[in-house]
Amino acid sequence: MLEALKGVLVLLLGFGALALIHKDLEEIAERLIDFLRINPDGKVSGFFFALADRTTDRSLLILALGSTAYAIVRFIEAYGLWHERAWAEWFALVSGAIYLPWEVRALLHHPHPWKWAVLLINILVVLYMVHLRLRAAKLRPQQA
Repeated sequence: MLEALKGVLVLLLGFGALALIHKDLEEIAERLIDFLRINPDGKVSGFFFALADRTTDRSLLILALGSTAYAIVRFIEAYGLWHERAWAEWFALVSGAIYLPWEVRALLHHPHPWKWAVLLINILVVLYMVHLRLRAAKLRPQQA
């Protein structure tokens, strides 16, 4: 269910990116800052304005396409895990392990408790998937 939820959330992000194409992003940033009651001269509002200034229709389209591809991968993994397919366990193992180098790098550059938590959770998921695959490999010869 977690993988399907990740897929849905990222797909919604992609739809949001598509909805922003050909829009005045500066005006949207102003409305968002006003809605959130953020200081218009503060760092957070400056971040929103800088982001709006740098964002192009092309980058929004790339974000939408990338999020769609990511969501499809999450849905495939969710389907396989829900139906207890062995390939899905391998898929989950690889897809979890692939993030580890980036998480370690981010943690080394800017240590933060949240980054430690994300890394720890991801390591636990990868170790659990390794455990499942090793257990399945032990049971397979006995079943033959």
